[in-house]
Order: sequence, then structure tokens, then C-alpha cells
Amino acid sequence: MKKNKMQKTNAIRQLESNAISYQTYEFPWSDDHLGAEAVFEQLNVPKERIYKTLVINGDKTGVIVACIPGASELDLKALAKVSGNKKVELLPLTDLEKTTGYIRGGCSPIGMKKKFPTFISIQAEIMDKVIVSAGKRGMQIELDPLELKKLTKAEFVSIEAE
Repeated sequence: MKKNKMQKTNAIRQLESNAISYQTYEFPWSDDHLGAEAVFEQLNVPKERIYKTLVINGDKTGVIVACIPGASELDLKALAKVSGNKKVELLPLTDLEKTTGYIRGGCSPIGMKKKFPTFISIQAEIMDKVIVSAGKRGMQIELDPLELKKLTKAEFVSIEAE
């Protein structure tokens, strides 16, 4: 009998090639439920461990990536300041796939087409595990936030709206 093999995404390949331990979560998804709220509903894990990945355009640096708790809102002014920009705005959805290689609802901070400056919420620094997209809708990966920081060459910063 043939085993159902998990599809490996770029994010998973990068974790494995860097010998970083992780756990995957898979769940059914729909176009109507692509946000962090839908992930909260599907996974039986503490809500604060689930992080969303946002891709932003900076007026000076170009594309940057932010990972914040799924229930939080991004503080664009704070992100602009820590990233060396005067102004930042969300990357248009029409540019997401050609820029990152990922689609809405399946955008991972790991394994994008290029390495972009990455900023992770400072809240992650004290957590033992965080959950981010695995690079495919309906698939998440749980890993040590320090490993995520190292792999993405990220900084822990305060970028959530109060």
C-alpha cells in the first residue's frame, strides 16, 4: 500500500536543507477563509503562536516582509521606521506571486524567490514555537522563532499596532 506523501514546499525544503526541526499542520481551506482567523479555527493550538506573513513595499528599500501575530494589525509607521523607509504600503495582491513565488493564503516568510529584509514581531522572541505558513494554502509549519529569525536573516522588532 502506497503512503500518502506530503508535498514539500520551498519553505520545507529550506528547513530540511538547514537541518531545522519543524512540525507541519495541514487542514482544508477555501477561498473565503484564507486569513489567520481561519487557521485559528482549524488548528488546535494557542492563538498567539500563529503568525501571518505580510509583504510590504518600502519607498526606499523596496520589498520587505513582516511576520506578526495573526490577531494583530501591522503598524505601518513602526515598520517604516525600523526598515529605513519613510513610507510603506502592502504589496498589491497582483504582484505577490511574481515577487515572492507564493500566493495569498500560502505566503511563507521562508523560501521566497529572493531574500527580502524580514521583520518579526518582538513577541515571537520569547516564545518556544511559532506557526507560519508552509508556503501552501492549508499548510502551516511550527518552528523555533530563533531558527526562523536565523533562516530569514530577520530582526525582532515592535511592529504591531497598539
